[in-house]
Amino acid sequence: MRGYGFSEFKPNQIPKGGFDELLKLFLELLNYTSGDAGEALSWLTELDKQYNITNDEYGIGDFIDELKQKGYLNEDNQSGEINITAKTEQSIRQSALEEIFGKLKKSGKGNHRSPQSGQGDEKNAERREFEFGDSLDQIDMTQSVQNAQVNHGIGDDFMMTERDLEVEEKDYKTLTSTVLMIDISHSMILYGEDRITPAKKVAMALAELIRTKYPKDTLDIVVFGNDAWPISLQDLPYLQVGPYHTNTYAGLELAADMLRRRKTSNKQIFMITDGKPTCLKEGTRYYKNSIGLDKKVVNKTLNMAAQCKRLKIPITTFMIAKDPYLQQFVRKFTETNGGKAFYSSLGNLGEYIFEDYARNRRKNVR
Repeated sequence: MRGYGFSEFKPNQIPKGGFDELLKLFLELLNYTSGDAGEALSWLTELDKQYNITNDEYGIGDFIDELKQKGYLNEDNQSGEINITAKTEQSIRQSALEEIFGKLKKSGKGNHRSPQSGQGDEKNAERREFEFGDSLDQIDMTQSVQNAQVNHGIGDDFMMTERDLEVEEKDYKTLTSTVLMIDISHSMILYGEDRITPAKKVAMALAELIRTKYPKDTLDIVVFGNDAWPISLQDLPYLQVGPYHTNTYAGLELAADMLRRRKTSNKQIFMITDGKPTCLKEGTRYYKNSIGLDKKVVNKTLNMAAQCKRLKIPITTFMIAKDPYLQQFVRKFTETNGGKAFYSSLGNLGEYIFEDYARNRRKNVR
């Protein structure tokens, strides 16, 4: 019989008790409560009532006690207020990395490969004849001896010439300095869609990725609303949207200024936003216009994009809104800067950013 059969939905991701399972859910809830441990535990209790995620042997109270014993929570003895610790903040970052980037394994002191071959840092599969100036450690002696035997024989008069020498190519590796810009304007929670939580997750996962896989790279984080300001990695779990407009110009200006101070050759800006620029700061006054695309705001933002291009700072924009006229602005912005744009959904935002970061081959090493 053709057709579809419907049955009651039974979620299979709800944990069934135990500290490790409850910890995963607790860390996820902390993303949505902006690091408010009390609220996250309250939500966890409600989930327990609805889905029976604990049992008679291990309840939410036991879980809270174990969180304190293992250093995930601190309790103020006077006020009774519960706060998360640095250990919990790191666990949130690691959880975000596992969720977004999958089975990524740690490596050594990783950097980003450059497409230029030569006297670099890491061997690749390519081979070529020896050229004047090649270092001796590049010569593949086993293959070179084999070439000499093929070319001249293996008798008593065995000889090896320069043409027999075979060199292993190497890839250069480059350092990269990245500024991640996060839009915290009010539109990030409008229309019933939470856009700030995925943005925070991506930022935490990217930071953890750099710390583990690319330890020589740098990552700075900038948030922008009416103004722009830098935040630390430790601030990310507590980040919230404010009653702000979108001052994209201020965010780019600050990001470019931070990258000027970096001594690395590769510099880039990743910008996560869902809306158009709607604000400028003129002295102590804010110029705001949320209706349509304001020519004054747009032109100044495009001028900043062009300035970043002159500074050799490409901007990759991750647009999480689908309005055609906003996408048209992003295309113009990207053309002005010479960067890239991704029109991504909230679900694949992290994958886009990871792939673009890992494939960073914009700068040739001379």
